Amino acid sequence: MESVFITHAELAVPLIPVTGERLSSALAARPEHWRRWTEQHGFKAAAGSLLRIPSAEGLTEAVLVGYDPEAPIWMLAQAASDLEPGVYRLGGEPLGMEMHLLAAIGWGLGTYRFDRYKETGRGLPQLVWPEGVDRRRVEAVVAAHALARDLINTPAADMMPTDLAQVAEDLAAQFGADSHVIRDAGEIAVGYPCIHAVGGASRFGPRVIELSWGEPGRPHVVLAGKGVCFDSGGLNLKPGNSMRLMKKDMGGAAIALGLARLIMALSLPIRITLLLGAVENAVGSRAFRPGDVLTARNGKTIEVDNTDAEGRLVLADLLVRAGELAPDLLIDFATLTGAARVAVGTEVAAFFSNRPDVAEALGGHGARWDDPVWPLPLHQAYRYMLDSDIADMVNSSANGFAGAITAALFLKEFAPEDLPWLHFDLMAWNTRNRAGRPKGGEAMALRAVLGLLESRFGSV
Repeated sequence: MESVFITHAELAVPLIPVTGERLSSALAARPEHWRRWTEQHGFKAAAGSLLRIPSAEGLTEAVLVGYDPEAPIWMLAQAASDLEPGVYRLGGEPLGMEMHLLAAIGWGLGTYRFDRYKETGRGLPQLVWPEGVDRRRVEAVVAAHALARDLINTPAADMMPTDLAQVAEDLAAQFGADSHVIRDAGEIAVGYPCIHAVGGASRFGPRVIELSWGEPGRPHVVLAGKGVCFDSGGLNLKPGNSMRLMKKDMGGAAIALGLARLIMALSLPIRITLLLGAVENAVGSRAFRPGDVLTARNGKTIEVDNTDAEGRLVLADLLVRAGELAPDLLIDFATLTGAARVAVGTEVAAFFSNRPDVAEALGGHGARWDDPVWPLPLHQAYRYMLDSDIADMVNSSANGFAGAITAALFLKEFAPEDLPWLHFDLMAWNTRNRAGRPKGGEAMALRAVLGLLESRFGSV
């Protein structure tokens, strides 16, 4: 994608951020025709609204940009989406370095386009770098979102386990990381038996992907991602309307990849291991069945109640592998349950944690970045819903209650007990167009987790 930032331009059009409360004072210091034009068009500086101020020559002299002071990251996002190609600069009263940083990130997120299959037919506007902004940080955040969004938006035919593995290997090569992809079906069956079972019916065999980066001795963070490249539901086949968006069921892996890219691009002083289980949950003669009993990587037995509860099986093996690495923090991302969407809707990332201090800190960073997250309880009393008559547990409760909680409790059986753990159950998809957040794949919780990692382990 072409650059949406530029170092310098003599004739850049100023973008003047204003709020409804400060509109009058902002116009008082401007030419009188600005005020008349604003009144004529009924501009009230509502968040996301734009008003082009014409010059005497009929050109755009400036653009008034309405924004919400409680969400400054989206200050310029709508302008980036709506403005004609050209060069613009941030004008008006000085906002400070933090606001400049957030505004520049929002501009970058607002110019995102998924154009792999369709030409937009329109160039993108460019923004002169705001004074004092950390360009490396802006570009890293924007690129991480673009990577995750592109992966989620790509149809399953072009984003199968082989493709996801190639993305991880390319990312490792770009940042000098080590990568290892397990492709052999027999090796996966022995080392990651649940992943093998879930992906066994597809002609696109499963892949277990491991990427490592960072200097020995630094705090170690493991990122795990559910990479179900398409989820038909397996033999518990989904109805058509529930299957339509299942290309996004690898959203957890996409977000984990985006976060890994962000960490490496910013050279955070940590060591990371990225673990992805990439599968297609297909229907076929080799599909795993309701009633089957699987044995996970740690030896626990799982009776399959529902083949459409496959993501937790993929994560189970990955979490066991994560525990073997003894990290300082374990984070997993998954588009796991519809129940989480019922609880918090599609625009909030539900999460679970075994450490209250980690959960509290994460919420604060989510608020700062306007990347909303919300904790749900690991209510251990509900563990009985996973009891099996013939195995250590079932993979899904049959009673329909507390679906997100019971899924998290299932995963808790495989996560290391003595280590801080965060589990995200998220949508990974915008169901509507908003400033900087177009309809389609979304890197939910990415910015919030970045804030958590930097506060916990430091930044460079």
